[in-house]
Amino acid sequence: MSTDARTDWENRIGLRSGHAFGGSAPRLSPPGGLRAVAGGAQVTLTWSPVKGAIGYQVHVADTADGPWEPLDHRGRDVTSVPHPPYVDTTGSPGVERWYAVSSLSDVHVDGPPSSMVSATPLAEASGPVTVAVEATTVVGELDRPWRPMIGSEHLSHALSTDTTGGRVVGEELSAALSAAHQELGVTHVRAHGILCDDLAVYREVDGRPVHDFTGIDRVYDHIRSLGLYPVVEVSFMPHDLASDPSKTVFGYDAIISPPKDWQRWFDLVRDLTAHLVERYGDEVVEEWSFEVWNEANLEVFWSGLPEDYLKLYDVTAAAVREVDSRLVVGGPSSAAAGWVEELLAHAEKSGAPVDFVSTHTYGAPPLDFRPMLERHGRGGTPIWWTEWGVTPTHFNEVSDAVFSGAFLLRGMKSAMGRIESLAYWVVSDHFEELGRPPELLHGGFGLRTVGELRKPRWWALAMMERLGSHRLAVSSSGDGGDSLVETVAASTDDGEVSVLLWNLTLDQTKAAGSPALSRNVAVEVRGLAAGSSYTLRHDRVDEAHSNVAAAWSRLREPGQAWPTDTQWESLRAADQLERLEPDRVVAADKSGLIRVDFVLPMPSMSQLTLVPVE
Repeated sequence: MSTDARTDWENRIGLRSGHAFGGSAPRLSPPGGLRAVAGGAQVTLTWSPVKGAIGYQVHVADTADGPWEPLDHRGRDVTSVPHPPYVDTTGSPGVERWYAVSSLSDVHVDGPPSSMVSATPLAEASGPVTVAVEATTVVGELDRPWRPMIGSEHLSHALSTDTTGGRVVGEELSAALSAAHQELGVTHVRAHGILCDDLAVYREVDGRPVHDFTGIDRVYDHIRSLGLYPVVEVSFMPHDLASDPSKTVFGYDAIISPPKDWQRWFDLVRDLTAHLVERYGDEVVEEWSFEVWNEANLEVFWSGLPEDYLKLYDVTAAAVREVDSRLVVGGPSSAAAGWVEELLAHAEKSGAPVDFVSTHTYGAPPLDFRPMLERHGRGGTPIWWTEWGVTPTHFNEVSDAVFSGAFLLRGMKSAMGRIESLAYWVVSDHFEELGRPPELLHGGFGLRTVGELRKPRWWALAMMERLGSHRLAVSSSGDGGDSLVETVAASTDDGEVSVLLWNLTLDQTKAAGSPALSRNVAVEVRGLAAGSSYTLRHDRVDEAHSNVAAAWSRLREPGQAWPTDTQWESLRAADQLERLEPDRVVAADKSGLIRVDFVLPMPSMSQLTLVPVE
């Protein structure tokens, strides 16, 4: 892509369509009970939830008279959040600011603001954060929204024998996908472009359509050999079927136009679906799914009108269901949480099936679409965020940083119990939408680098996956407790207790760290047998621990793009989840309590694991 094209893509939020072509999302009342509590370099906002709200927009002003602006935490996507609390770190200590909060029934339908409150951040933390874990109070089974799905570069990339940085692309992308399955418990993979011309799916000979699924077979056979099931994103348009093949996106020229012939599109989707059912059997009904297109509410991904996308949805869903009425199909697979309302309203009229709703966002926890589904009489419909991450921007250094790992923990905790799938985008830096990686750490979207080194956000999901199955009750108090510092705790059947904590603000201007937001933390595990002994393991991800970026910065020469063989060996030796301190034996006191004190920087992640001593 040219520099101008890359700039357009990087600024894609400016291309979003605000066209309201259907739906009737109401304006909701503002939340009550807004409260602002000042702490060290932060203000924590809480409010009462509003029935029907999918999220909330925090507004800020320097004076009570305004001007008011949406509080922008620099995630470059949706600035609203699904629920309180919200920790604001964009202000300055000693400077008063004013806040109000509005309710959203749709991402573009914002109600009136609440009564305003003000707060002044302190220069220093007012005290430690105390986290109390009740080891005998199980609040339910631990939800794992990262397991159902992971994102990937187009799947033919997993068969590539090309090299990047001296590494074989297909081998390493396949290894990353396999590791996601084996180490993180991931079961499905979603990717773009299964109908692109590199797989030669569709062509016209003497004006007649020819379907050839041998390329798709190679791809899906390979994915199944890795233990994963595909989420079939039905995209993009084959050249010979496109109404305008000059409309493309990405470095591999994926065609984004509607079909020139809707019947031929129907036939292609139906025949592909029938072929998959014939080749793979009942698992296509039981485990596979079909998602209609990708981010059609962005002009860079759909050159047709919004109404053309709804027609595409109807035709595609009908083609899939003609093969077997049990097959799972959904959408709108939209950017920035858009068009869900429009698709649901349209489906009420057209009768098209919507077996799941899917959408995307970056830079904030995912919104809560359950109230919207209930309003449309579809309560209980699965909600899939088929893309989600810390930034929508390619080549952004935050993607390699510890900040992005803690961001994943915050989002996954928020999603527990309300979202069926929160799919991180993407598994590997072997990714070529805007060109292949120019160097080892280049701000790539991957959980793993070229060379298969784990980034901090891989460790984030790995630590969550290591949690036991029984979620434990946790309460937090102190400056930033449960807003800046968050916790998930769980236990196993054999008595192991694990506590996962992180310190994070959504404010990406502080992605490199903020000493003023560091917190002293006291973790108290209560309800243990008096005098019982445990081996304490304390794993840590921060600037100095489990951080591939720090390891590479110590090794590389100025301007060096890729490691030498010797440096690769050193990086592999450092590619591990590191301890903050050596393992030690601790014992519960007479009241059944074990307390562990430590400093938790922002950003960082700590996992304390208590293993019973036999």
